[in-house]
Amino acid sequence: MNAVEFAARAGHVALALAAVLLVAFVGRAVGRLTRQPTVVAEIAFGLAIGPLLLFSGAGRALLPGEVTEVLRSIGHVGLVLFLVGVAHELRSTKAPARGRLIGWTTVGALSVPLLAGCAFALMVLADPALRGTAPEGALVLLLAVSLSVTAVPVLARILEERQLFDTPVGKLSMSVAMIIDVFAWLLLALAIGLAAGGSGGVPRIASVVCVGLLVMFCLASLVRTAPVVAFRQRFPVATAVLVGLAGLASSWAFQEQGVTEIFGALLVGLALPPDGWHDVVRRVTRVGRLLVPVFFVVTGITVFAGQFGATPWLAIVLATALGIVGKMGGGWLGAWLGGSPAPEALRVGVLLNTRGLTELVVLQAGYSAGILTPPVFLALVVMALVTTAMTGPCLGLLERRAGRRSKAPALAEEGSR
Repeated sequence: MNAVEFAARAGHVALALAAVLLVAFVGRAVGRLTRQPTVVAEIAFGLAIGPLLLFSGAGRALLPGEVTEVLRSIGHVGLVLFLVGVAHELRSTKAPARGRLIGWTTVGALSVPLLAGCAFALMVLADPALRGTAPEGALVLLLAVSLSVTAVPVLARILEERQLFDTPVGKLSMSVAMIIDVFAWLLLALAIGLAAGGSGGVPRIASVVCVGLLVMFCLASLVRTAPVVAFRQRFPVATAVLVGLAGLASSWAFQEQGVTEIFGALLVGLALPPDGWHDVVRRVTRVGRLLVPVFFVVTGITVFAGQFGATPWLAIVLATALGIVGKMGGGWLGAWLGGSPAPEALRVGVLLNTRGLTELVVLQAGYSAGILTPPVFLALVVMALVTTAMTGPCLGLLERRAGRRSKAPALAEEGSR
C-alpha cells in the first residue's frame, strides 16, 4: 500500500468514525429526552440503522468490511479502557457488600433465569419453525444462558450515569453481575462445544480464569512497591498509558483463550489499589468513555447482518416475559434472602435485568455456531433491548415510590401538630 492509498484509507476510516460518533451523539440526546440510559439509546440506534447501512449502496460504501473491522477495534479499545475504570471504581466504593448477600443474590439471579431459559427452550423445541438442527442439549443450554446473563459494561454505564456506584445496591449488582458472567461464559463454551460434538473448552476456560486471578493478585502486590509508587507520582501520564496498555494486553490474552475481553479489563482495574491511583485511572477512563460509544453502535450495526423472515411474535413475547420474571424475580429473591431490605432487593433485581451488550455477544456466538435459528435470535435480541430499556424507568419509579414513603411520616407529623 503506497502513501496515497494509505491516506485514502485513513480518511475513509476517519469519515466512518465521525459518522458513528454522530449516531452515538444523536442516540445520547434521544436517550436524555426519553429519560433512558444513554447506552441503551446508543445500542438501539445502532440496531436501527444497521439494516439501512447493510442493505443500501451508500451504507456499504461508507462501511465496507475492512472499515467496520477497524471501527470495531477502536470500539474494543474504548470498551477495555472504560472497564478498567469501572473495576477500579468498584473496588474503591465505600459500601462493601457482605459475602452472604453476594452469594444469595448470585444464586437467585442465576438459578431462576436458568430455569426460565429452560422453560423457553421447551417452547422452541416444540416448534419446528424455531427448532433448527442444533443438538438439543446445546440449544437448551444456550437459551438458559441467554436469559441469565447481565451486561457488565451496560450496567456500569447505567450506574455511572445515575451515580449509584458508591452505594450498597450499585456495588452488589456489579459484583453479582461479574460473577454471573463468569458462569455464563463457561456455559456458553459448553453449549458451543456440544453443538460441535464435543464437551467444549470449559476446563481450559476455567483454568484461564484462575490464572488470571493469580496474575491479578501479583499485579496488585507489584503496584504497591516503592519504585512503582515513585514512578506513578513522578510520571502520572506515562503511568496512565501503561495501565491502559496493561488492560489491552490482558484483554487480548483472555480473548485469545476464548474468554471475553471484559474479564481482562476488569482484572487490571481490580488490581489497582484505591489509594493514590484514582487520578491515573481517571485519565484512562476518560479516553475509554470517549471511544466506547463506537463499540455499542458498531455492535448494533452488525447484529442484523442476516435475513430473519417473518417476525416471531409469540417467541418475542414469551422470551421477554420469562426474561423479566426470571431475572428481576431471581435477583430480588436472592438479595432478600441474603438480608437486603425488600426495596433495595427490588432495585438490585431491576439492575441485574440489564442485558444489553453481553446478551448481544452471547447471541452472536450462538447464532454463528448454528445453535440459534434466525427467528429465535431476533426474539432474544428484542428481549435484550426491552429488558435493558426497562432499567431506567423502573429505577425512576422505585425512587419516586421511596420518596413518597419518606415524605409520608413527615407530613403525618406536621398534620398532628
